[in-house]
Amino acid sequence: MSLKAVVTGGARGIGLAISERLAKASYEVLALDIDGSDNTIPCDVSDEKAVAAVAAKIGPVDVLVNSAGIWKFGPIESTTIDDFAHVLDVNLKGAFNTIKHFGSGMLVKGKGSIVNIVSIAAKQANPAVGSYGPSKAALVSLTEQVAIEWGPRGVRCNGVGPGLIPTPGTNNVYDTEAMREIRAKAVPLQRLGSPNDIAEAVYFLTSEQSAYINGHILYVDGGLSKALMTLLPRPDDLG
Repeated sequence: MSLKAVVTGGARGIGLAISERLAKASYEVLALDIDGSDNTIPCDVSDEKAVAAVAAKIGPVDVLVNSAGIWKFGPIESTTIDDFAHVLDVNLKGAFNTIKHFGSGMLVKGKGSIVNIVSIAAKQANPAVGSYGPSKAALVSLTEQVAIEWGPRGVRCNGVGPGLIPTPGTNNVYDTEAMREIRAKAVPLQRLGSPNDIAEAVYFLTSEQSAYINGHILYVDGGLSKALMTLLPRPDDLG
Protein backbone atom coordinates (compact mmCIF):
# COMPACT_ATOMS: atom_id res chain seq x y z
CA MET A 1 0.00 0.00 0.00
CA SER A 2 1.43 3.40 -1.00
CA LEU A 3 1.85 6.20 1.49
CA LYS A 4 -0.65 9.05 1.24
CA ALA A 5 0.51 12.69 1.11
CA VAL A 6 -1.42 15.95 1.15
CA VAL A 7 0.23 19.02 -0.40
CA THR A 8 -1.43 22.41 -0.05
CA GLY A 9 -0.90 25.00 -2.75
CA GLY A 10 -0.25 22.07 -5.06
CA ALA A 11 -1.52 23.55 -8.33
CA ARG A 12 1.56 25.52 -9.33
CA GLY A 13 5.10 26.58 -8.53
CA ILE A 14 6.81 25.00 -5.53
CA GLY A 15 3.68 23.12 -4.45
CA LEU A 16 3.34 21.49 -7.87
CA ALA A 17 7.02 20.47 -7.88
CA ILE A 18 6.60 18.92 -4.42
CA SER A 19 3.49 17.03 -5.54
CA GLU A 20 5.31 15.66 -8.58
CA ARG A 21 8.37 14.64 -6.55
CA LEU A 22 6.30 12.76 -3.99
CA ALA A 23 4.30 11.08 -6.73
CA LYS A 24 7.58 9.99 -8.34
CA ALA A 25 8.46 8.37 -5.01
CA SER A 26 5.20 6.39 -5.19
CA TYR A 27 3.21 8.48 -2.73
CA GLU A 28 -0.50 8.82 -3.39
CA VAL A 29 -0.57 12.61 -3.60
CA LEU A 30 -3.67 14.67 -2.91
CA ALA A 31 -2.97 18.28 -3.85
CA LEU A 32 -5.14 21.03 -2.36
CA ASP A 33 -5.48 24.47 -3.91
CA ILE A 34 -7.91 27.32 -3.46
CA ASP A 35 -8.79 27.39 -7.16
CA GLY A 36 -9.00 23.66 -7.71
CA SER A 37 -8.39 21.97 -11.06
CA ASP A 38 -8.51 18.56 -12.69
CA ASN A 39 -5.53 17.53 -10.59
CA THR A 40 -6.24 19.32 -7.29
CA ILE A 41 -8.91 19.38 -4.61
CA PRO A 42 -10.46 22.84 -4.09
CA CYS A 43 -9.87 24.04 -0.54
CA ASP A 44 -9.29 27.41 1.12
CA VAL A 45 -6.87 26.46 3.88
CA SER A 46 -7.71 29.61 5.84
CA ASP A 47 -11.27 28.26 6.28
CA GLU A 48 -11.15 25.72 9.11
CA LYS A 49 -14.55 24.21 8.26
CA ALA A 50 -13.45 23.64 4.67
CA VAL A 51 -10.20 22.01 5.80
CA ALA A 52 -12.02 19.82 8.31
CA ALA A 53 -14.45 18.65 5.61
CA VAL A 54 -11.67 17.78 3.16
CA ALA A 55 -9.65 16.01 5.87
CA ALA A 56 -12.67 13.94 6.86
CA LYS A 57 -13.26 12.96 3.22
CA ILE A 58 -9.59 12.07 2.54
CA GLY A 59 -9.05 10.20 5.79
CA PRO A 60 -5.72 9.44 7.48
CA VAL A 61 -2.55 10.53 5.67
CA ASP A 62 1.13 9.83 6.21
CA VAL A 63 2.57 13.14 5.05
CA LEU A 64 1.36 16.74 5.11
CA VAL A 65 3.20 19.50 3.25
CA ASN A 66 2.01 23.07 3.81
CA SER A 67 3.07 24.93 0.68
CA ALA A 68 0.07 27.23 0.25
CA GLY A 69 1.12 30.82 0.72
CA ILE A 70 0.38 34.35 -0.43
CA TRP A 71 2.05 37.73 -0.20
CA LYS A 72 0.89 41.32 -0.48
CA PHE A 73 4.02 43.40 -0.65
CA GLY A 74 4.24 47.07 0.28
CA PRO A 75 5.69 49.41 2.89
CA ILE A 76 4.31 49.25 6.40
CA GLU A 77 2.72 52.68 6.24
CA SER A 78 0.56 51.75 3.24
CA THR A 79 -0.28 48.16 4.26
CA THR A 80 -3.92 47.85 5.26
CA ILE A 81 -4.90 45.78 8.25
CA ASP A 82 -7.04 43.63 5.95
CA ASP A 83 -4.06 42.82 3.71
CA PHE A 84 -1.88 42.18 6.76
CA ALA A 85 -4.47 39.82 8.21
CA HIS A 86 -5.17 38.04 4.91
CA VAL A 87 -1.54 36.96 4.55
CA LEU A 88 -1.50 35.68 8.13
CA ASP A 89 -4.81 33.87 7.56
CA VAL A 90 -3.37 31.84 4.67
CA ASN A 91 0.28 31.44 5.64
CA LEU A 92 -0.12 30.83 9.36
CA LYS A 93 -3.73 30.00 10.19
CA GLY A 94 -3.97 27.88 7.04
CA ALA A 95 -1.04 25.76 8.18
CA PHE A 96 -2.53 25.49 11.67
CA ASN A 97 -5.83 24.31 10.22
CA THR A 98 -4.28 21.57 8.11
CA ILE A 99 -1.92 20.47 10.87
CA LYS A 100 -4.81 20.21 13.31
CA HIS A 101 -7.17 18.27 11.06
CA PHE A 102 -4.80 16.10 9.04
CA GLY A 103 -2.43 15.67 11.97
CA SER A 104 -5.12 14.18 14.18
CA GLY A 105 -5.09 11.03 12.06
CA MET A 106 -1.31 10.84 12.30
CA LEU A 107 -1.58 10.96 16.09
CA VAL A 108 -4.01 8.06 16.03
CA LYS A 109 -1.57 6.01 13.96
CA GLY A 110 1.40 7.21 16.02
CA LYS A 111 3.38 8.12 12.91
CA GLY A 112 3.59 10.91 10.36
CA SER A 113 5.69 13.68 8.85
CA ILE A 114 4.68 17.32 8.46
CA VAL A 115 6.75 19.78 6.41
CA ASN A 116 5.96 23.49 6.40
CA ILE A 117 7.31 25.73 3.65
CA VAL A 118 8.70 28.81 5.38
CA SER A 119 11.14 31.27 3.78
CA ILE A 120 14.47 32.98 4.33
CA ALA A 121 12.20 35.97 5.01
CA ALA A 122 11.43 34.30 8.33
CA LYS A 123 14.88 35.24 9.64
CA GLN A 124 16.13 37.90 7.21
CA ALA A 125 14.13 41.13 7.42
CA ASN A 126 13.28 42.58 4.05
CA PRO A 127 11.73 46.01 3.48
CA ALA A 128 8.28 46.39 1.97
CA VAL A 129 7.09 42.79 2.34
CA GLY A 130 4.07 43.60 4.50
CA SER A 131 3.15 40.69 6.76
CA TYR A 132 4.87 38.03 4.63
CA GLY A 133 8.06 37.88 6.73
CA PRO A 134 6.19 37.95 10.06
CA SER A 135 3.84 35.21 8.85
CA LYS A 136 6.76 32.95 7.96
CA ALA A 137 8.58 33.69 11.23
CA ALA A 138 5.43 32.68 13.08
CA LEU A 139 5.22 29.53 10.96
CA VAL A 140 8.75 28.62 12.09
CA SER A 141 7.58 28.92 15.69
CA LEU A 142 4.50 26.81 14.98
CA THR A 143 6.71 24.17 13.33
CA GLU A 144 8.89 23.94 16.43
CA GLN A 145 5.89 23.81 18.77
CA VAL A 146 4.29 20.95 16.82
CA ALA A 147 7.64 19.13 16.82
CA ILE A 148 7.97 19.14 20.60
CA GLU A 149 4.29 18.44 21.29
CA TRP A 150 3.79 15.68 18.76
CA GLY A 151 7.30 14.23 18.48
CA PRO A 152 6.74 12.06 21.58
CA ARG A 153 3.63 10.73 19.85
CA GLY A 154 5.43 9.71 16.66
CA VAL A 155 4.71 12.72 14.45
CA ARG A 156 7.64 14.76 13.15
CA CYS A 157 7.36 18.39 12.03
CA ASN A 158 10.05 20.25 10.09
CA GLY A 159 10.30 23.22 7.76
CA VAL A 160 11.97 24.08 4.48
CA GLY A 161 12.97 27.69 3.83
CA PRO A 162 13.31 28.53 0.14
CA GLY A 163 15.73 31.22 -0.97
CA LEU A 164 15.55 32.96 -4.35
CA ILE A 165 13.23 30.69 -6.35
CA PRO A 166 11.63 32.00 -9.56
CA THR A 167 8.06 30.69 -9.85
CA PRO A 168 4.95 31.78 -11.74
CA GLY A 169 4.01 33.82 -8.68
CA THR A 170 7.31 35.74 -8.62
CA ASN A 171 7.74 36.39 -12.33
CA ASN A 172 7.34 40.13 -11.79
CA VAL A 173 10.58 40.01 -9.77
CA TYR A 174 12.52 37.81 -12.17
CA ASP A 175 11.06 38.90 -15.50
CA THR A 176 14.33 40.36 -16.81
CA GLU A 177 17.61 38.58 -17.41
CA ALA A 178 19.48 41.47 -15.77
CA MET A 179 17.59 41.01 -12.49
CA ARG A 180 18.11 37.25 -12.55
CA GLU A 181 21.85 37.71 -13.08
CA ILE A 182 22.22 40.30 -10.30
CA ARG A 183 20.36 38.16 -7.80
CA ALA A 184 22.20 35.00 -8.80
CA LYS A 185 25.56 36.71 -8.17
CA ALA A 186 24.51 37.43 -4.57
CA VAL A 187 24.12 33.70 -3.90
CA PRO A 188 27.30 31.80 -2.92
CA LEU A 189 26.39 29.01 -5.36
CA GLN A 190 26.05 31.68 -8.06
CA ARG A 191 22.64 30.59 -9.26
CA LEU A 192 18.98 31.00 -8.48
CA GLY A 193 17.14 28.02 -7.07
CA SER A 194 14.34 26.06 -8.68
CA PRO A 195 11.12 24.54 -7.36
CA ASN A 196 12.75 21.14 -7.81
CA ASP A 197 15.51 22.12 -5.34
CA ILE A 198 12.81 22.69 -2.73
CA ALA A 199 10.91 19.53 -3.69
CA GLU A 200 13.99 17.36 -3.14
CA ALA A 201 14.50 18.81 0.35
CA VAL A 202 10.85 18.22 1.20
CA TYR A 203 11.03 14.65 -0.02
CA PHE A 204 14.05 14.03 2.19
CA LEU A 205 12.19 15.34 5.24
CA THR A 206 9.23 13.07 4.52
CA SER A 207 11.36 9.96 4.07
CA GLU A 208 12.81 7.45 6.51
CA GLN A 209 16.27 8.89 5.77
CA SER A 210 15.28 11.82 7.99
CA ALA A 211 13.64 9.73 10.71
CA TYR A 212 15.64 11.41 13.50
CA ILE A 213 15.12 14.98 12.28
CA ASN A 214 12.40 16.89 14.11
CA GLY A 215 11.82 20.59 14.69
CA HIS A 216 14.46 21.58 12.14
CA ILE A 217 14.28 24.35 9.54
CA LEU A 218 16.28 23.47 6.43
CA TYR A 219 17.10 26.61 4.48
CA VAL A 220 17.51 25.78 0.80
CA ASP A 221 19.00 29.04 -0.43
CA GLY A 222 22.41 28.29 -1.89
CA GLY A 223 24.02 29.83 1.20
CA LEU A 224 22.41 33.25 0.68
CA SER A 225 21.27 33.65 4.29
CA LYS A 226 24.90 33.15 5.44
CA ALA A 227 26.39 35.56 2.92
CA LEU A 228 26.15 38.93 4.67
CA MET A 229 29.89 39.54 4.91
CA THR A 230 30.43 38.57 1.27
CA LEU A 231 28.16 41.43 0.22
CA LEU A 232 30.32 44.07 1.93
CA PRO A 233 33.29 45.64 0.12
CA ARG A 234 36.79 44.59 1.18
CA PRO A 235 39.97 46.73 0.98
CA ASP A 236 41.11 44.88 -2.14
CA ASP A 237 37.84 45.82 -3.86
CA LEU A 238 38.82 49.49 -3.65
CA GLY A 239 41.83 49.02 -5.88
